[in-house]
Amino acid sequence: MKFSKTLIYWYLQNNRELPWRKTKNPYFIWLSEIMLQQTRVAQGMGYYLKFTEEFPTVFDLAKADESTVLKMWQGLGYYSRARNLHFTAKQIAKELNGEFPSTYKELIKLKGIGDYTASAIASICFNEPNAVVDGNVYRVLSRYFGIKTPINSSAGIKEFKILAQTLLDETQPGSYNQAIMDFGALHCKPQNPLCESCLFSDSCVGLEKKLIKELPVKEKKIKVRNRYFNFLVIKTNDKSTILSERKGKGIWQGLYQFPLIESDKSIDKNDVILSEEFINLFPNETTISLFNQKEIVHKLSHQHLYTQFWVVETAFLSEAKIKWSEIEKYPVPVLISNFLEAYQLKSN
Repeated sequence: MKFSKTLIYWYLQNNRELPWRKTKNPYFIWLSEIMLQQTRVAQGMGYYLKFTEEFPTVFDLAKADESTVLKMWQGLGYYSRARNLHFTAKQIAKELNGEFPSTYKELIKLKGIGDYTASAIASICFNEPNAVVDGNVYRVLSRYFGIKTPINSSAGIKEFKILAQTLLDETQPGSYNQAIMDFGALHCKPQNPLCESCLFSDSCVGLEKKLIKELPVKEKKIKVRNRYFNFLVIKTNDKSTILSERKGKGIWQGLYQFPLIESDKSIDKNDVILSEEFINLFPNETTISLFNQKEIVHKLSHQHLYTQFWVVETAFLSEAKIKWSEIEKYPVPVLISNFLEAYQLKSN
């Protein structure tokens, strides 16, 4: 109990002024928690403010087109979060009359809501005593108690959840959960934690045994796959191009891209021109040039995309139905968004 009281005392003096901290409305708490998964507060803040202005209620979000939601999410990455957010908004609006479930047990049934998010909403909005366990919590607990069980193993996930629950101040679970997350983000940081001024410096096992840099422990990551992308950036005389929606369950589902030639290694201009995709797409004469002289390496969690953008100019192409002046309306991966920014800057 001393641990939780000390944390809450620290939190009351050091907590961050964040817009979602000023409400108990589960819609706003849910939005913030989904956005901040895999995302730093500084990056997510602008998106949160934009979303709450555009969609002030769950009904507004439910009514939006998925393409609009993805466009507003553009740049945050992990786009399945946005698709699940939209799906769940529609479910809550239509099936639950806009009312969020008030218990962990019911919240976790919603798409895109896992243990952490359900615990956060239940504790902050409804005062239900459920401990959150996120990256910050893993770090604080593994260091303080000197736990070497890998946090991404089934045994570790179970061990830390049980431990977090035993430490929870059940009289103020929302405050405690926010306290331990803030403490991990601001004080017990991944790099250069503030051990010298730490409230727990006299009882932290990790500090005593010089394990701070080693904890928390993670099992070896899944092998990263290299992929080679060649985008065909089409320009016709009437300033039209091709953008098509990515289908299936792979990366960037629901986002738009230029025609893509994927190869098993880096290829040059001749390889592109002689490819089946290029021949089928361009029956007429073309001019082709490489926009980026050096491959762009776009790193995702389990994939590295080695990317080249080929600008292909042709007089006319029947499939090119999107005007360049309208291209900004479409949700695209950040990789393509960055290219468009650089390309239009160079063209002006």
